[in-house]
Amino acid sequence: MEIPLLKEIVIVMGIALPIILLFQKLKVPSILGFLIAGIIVGPSAFNLLSSHHEVELLSEIGIIFLLFIIGIELSFKGLISIWKTVFIGGGLQVGVTILITALVAMGFGLPVNQSVFLGFLISLSSTAIVLKILNDRNELKSPHGRIALGILIFQDIIVVPMMLLTPILAGKADDVTQTILLLVLKLVGVGVVVFVLQRYIVPRVLEAVVKTKNRELFILTVIVLCFGVAWLTSSVGLSLALGAFFAGLIISESEYSHQATANVLPFREIFISFFFISVGSLLDLQFFIKNVPSIIGFVVAVFVIKKVIVLVLSLLLKYKIKTAHLAGFSLFQVGEFSLLLSTVGIQNEILSPQVYQLFLAVAIITMSITPFFIAKAEIFTNVLIQLPVPKKVRKRMEKRRKLAEEHQNNAVSEDLEDHLVIIGYGINGKNIARVAESMNIPHVIIEFDAKLMKDAKAENKHVIFGDASQLEILSHVNAYKARVVVIAISDPEATHQIIFNIRQASQTTHIIVRTRYVKEIEENLKIGADEVIPEEFETSIEIFSRVLKQYLVTESKISEIVNTIRSSDYEVFSSVKPINKKGSFQQFNVPNKELATLHVQHNRNDIVGKNLSQTGLANKYNVNLLAIKRGRKYITDIGADTKIEVDDLIYLFGSPNRINKLNKEIKI
Repeated sequence: MEIPLLKEIVIVMGIALPIILLFQKLKVPSILGFLIAGIIVGPSAFNLLSSHHEVELLSEIGIIFLLFIIGIELSFKGLISIWKTVFIGGGLQVGVTILITALVAMGFGLPVNQSVFLGFLISLSSTAIVLKILNDRNELKSPHGRIALGILIFQDIIVVPMMLLTPILAGKADDVTQTILLLVLKLVGVGVVVFVLQRYIVPRVLEAVVKTKNRELFILTVIVLCFGVAWLTSSVGLSLALGAFFAGLIISESEYSHQATANVLPFREIFISFFFISVGSLLDLQFFIKNVPSIIGFVVAVFVIKKVIVLVLSLLLKYKIKTAHLAGFSLFQVGEFSLLLSTVGIQNEILSPQVYQLFLAVAIITMSITPFFIAKAEIFTNVLIQLPVPKKVRKRMEKRRKLAEEHQNNAVSEDLEDHLVIIGYGINGKNIARVAESMNIPHVIIEFDAKLMKDAKAENKHVIFGDASQLEILSHVNAYKARVVVIAISDPEATHQIIFNIRQASQTTHIIVRTRYVKEIEENLKIGADEVIPEEFETSIEIFSRVLKQYLVTESKISEIVNTIRSSDYEVFSSVKPINKKGSFQQFNVPNKELATLHVQHNRNDIVGKNLSQTGLANKYNVNLLAIKRGRKYITDIGADTKIEVDDLIYLFGSPNRINKLNKEIKI
């Protein structure tokens, strides 16, 4: 029995794959590839789609997942740090754009409600394209990246009220006041349900699910929650998308939100592709060809209006003129949520077919040229800054520039970089975290066991819940910018995937892996690990080290043996034979004597600031001072008048007992 939808999927994806592959080589976002694939299979081109309704259903699922992810990512705590940019900048950008667009549209003879709705569409920019490009260019944390992020967040929030207001604008409500009141009551009712779910039910359910350590059950729970809340809002007359957004908010403050995002992302990527394909299939190529001059004119108008608005708002928020221009070049396009909103407008008959086709063409073109303008934004900005301006304007700009510099200097980024990532909070992970904390090394922990994660939280550790083998979780902790990643888990397959994912994005991050068995060393090194430490052999090393200490073998000799074993990549223990190396330490292989390096701390007044003759190192302890490391310099000309200072590293030679006694009594 043939399934018609299956044929549609194969045809659409078969056409989309080579286009997206080409776009990836050209560094163009895949969204545009799906739009073009939709145009090709659409009725105005080759008309390859026969099951339009089924494809629309798939695209509806994609929208649900898209808004679900946005709900998860819109953490209220995260908005506080950039609240001015989000609410003031984003609110003004959307409001002013709607006003100007509506006035222009009414000037062309469109009715007020259609003009305002067109303002809704034009005011939204592309979150998917802009954030992906800025992230790929490492500009997301830059000043103009933060402006773009803040405004895009507000646009993502405001799209939900826009969807709710669309039927009212379309005149579908007989009594507008009654409709708005009913809408508010429904929202309040749903809000109460969402609050109860978020505060009392969902956290307990997720905790119980996580304790089972069953990944499939966790994924199923998240998806049921997403579709369940979407169905709830739909059943009371609100949109499925709004319900998905609320479902995301329910999980957003949860400790398991990052893992939920990582699990849902693959579903979103698959289904949202059908949304863009279905939108692309709606473009009328004949209309496009006949109206090219008008379309180009509107593209230029949208570009100028949106860029100027972002430029002015950025200056009002006291950013530099250059930052304001760069932000304007990032946010001039019409976005994917405008496409989503336009389908709601079509359903409510607020857009005429001609206006819709014009909007669709403008949206596709502006999204297509966005990568080019972001890539060349620096060049265009420098040209614009050099244009002659009146002296008064330049003075104001200079004043704003100084204020902006002060504002930027006061803003301290808390984003992790050059840090340590610890994957797994078992015994090894705990010890590493404690040492990192004592040495003031910035670090973050990833743990997939709910109990261990709570233990880390109780100890005030920076920990997130998640499966580190998934890219989303590694990206959240900036693993690709870490100096060191320590993988201390017992799952070999997950370890391999983590190493592979990190190496795909970074060749400089130092990866240290703890494995259970020696036989796993070679495979981990081949995948990309820098160091692999087998647990079974480290246990053996610790045991024989303690045995040798009982036989009064010196620390240096034990270290020499241990280093030899480790440098041979943990060859079988039986291969360790009596060592007779010609190394730099052979000259100190004197019976009952050893070298030691001790650090002079600031509170050791019994030797700090004293000459060597006053310290008693030679007379009392019979220990010889060979050298001192002070900062980056080595002092080797040692005499009776040589002084010892705070933070010196002193190199001593003597018997182990004498050195231990010295260290214990003076407590260097």
